[in-house]
Parts: sequence; C-alpha cells; structure tokens
Amino acid sequence: MPNLKVTVAYDGTNYHGFQRQPRLPTVQEVLERALARLAGRPVRVIGASRTDAGVHAEGQVVNFHVDWSIPVERVVPALNGQLPADVAALAAEEVHPSFHARYAARSKTYRYTIYNAPVPSPFWRYWSWHVGVPLDAADMEEGLRYLVGEHDFTSFQDRGSPVASPVRKITEARLIREGPLLRFYFSANGFLYHMVRIMVGTLVEVGLGKRAPSEVRDLLKARDRRLAGPTVPARGLCLVRVDYDAEVSGT
Repeated sequence: MPNLKVTVAYDGTNYHGFQRQPRLPTVQEVLERALARLAGRPVRVIGASRTDAGVHAEGQVVNFHVDWSIPVERVVPALNGQLPADVAALAAEEVHPSFHARYAARSKTYRYTIYNAPVPSPFWRYWSWHVGVPLDAADMEEGLRYLVGEHDFTSFQDRGSPVASPVRKITEARLIREGPLLRFYFSANGFLYHMVRIMVGTLVEVGLGKRAPSEVRDLLKARDRRLAGPTVPARGLCLVRVDYDAEVSGT
C-alpha cells in the first residue's frame, strides 16, 4: 500500500491541537475525515508534531498509507477540495513504506511571534502574543545564545507525557525584529512539552529587565521548572518546518 508524505499548513485557532481527542475538534480528525471521503474507507494519519491547542503550522508533515486511484500529483488539489479553509495541503510525495513522519524527523523549527507595541493589533490577535511595554532585543539575543547546543532542558519543560530524556540539542536560536513584531526561531532535534513557550517567557523577562541574560545559562544548570519564566500563550507559536534526511524521506 503506498505511503504518502504530505506537508500541511493550518491556523490552529479553532482546534484543540493536532492529535485526535474525543469530542474535540483537532487537525488530525479533519485530515482523516477528508481522506476517508476520498479513499472511501478510514485512513490513519501520522503527524510529525503533536502541536497544542491554538498552535499554528506552516510546515507540519504527515504520512498515511492508502490504496486509491488518485495520482500523487493530484493529491494536493483533491485533499484541499475536502478540507476547511483553515487547513491546507501544500505538497505531496510518495515515500518509502517505512517512512514515519514523527520518528524519521531529523529536526524541527518553531517560530514564536510577539507583537511588541503599546496598542494591540486586531490583525495579529490570533497569531501573536501582545506585549505592550518595550522589550530589549539585544539582551534577549544574548540570552538566546546560552540555549544553543546540547543541554538538559528540564527547567524549560512543563509536565506532560513522560520522556526518556530531557536532553535536547538546539542548533539555531535567533530573534528577528520586523516592525512591531519580534520573531523567535528555534531549530532542534526535538522539543519538550511547552519548551519553546517557556524559553520565550523567560527571554521576555530578560527583555523587561527582570532577569540578566546570563540567568538563562544558570537556569539550564538548575534543572528546575519553578525557576524559569511563564509559559506564554499558544497563539504566538507556529511550526515552521520539519526536516528529514533525504535517504529517509525518499522512495
């Protein structure tokens, strides 16, 4: 049975995350319902990232095994014909039968957006977190540098599903200002529960002058969630892309 890899974008505002949940709208449920209509039978979707309620995606990756007559070049338009306006298929390809969107992922990149202006924007209310007082971008950039590398991120993990190890490797952490928007980008081999949102919450405290940038380094050593900053709202978080080794994702 062919294994298809599809890149998906969605506005997570109206969904309780990616993963299917009883009696709650999720992105996985929407995708599986659309695929079932096209295939004439149930289709199970595997997602690369189980994004939380309200989190968005520009480059979520899913895979599913399906036997149908739709050629791969017609999968995107066929699927978009069945999806609601806040979910869209962007690209599709047939991959090796063993490809698994989550377990084969080499790295993921997330972006967190802050709207940093005295007055909130109605146009960014679902895609950013409004902070009305000025933030020191230089101090936050200094704090970001301590996060790059392989560390124990226990201080930046909320309680969720148990994980084998809190050690993750961040390969890139940067901050870009675009007018009133402050956009944090994080690339890593994996992320802990709420890890990006806690890192941003801690960096905002640095930007407000409540912490010195070097405290980010101290928090890594402390391995104590109680010492880090708050978990910032989900609406500012977006899964930008998921990367795979070419030999893993190819057919």
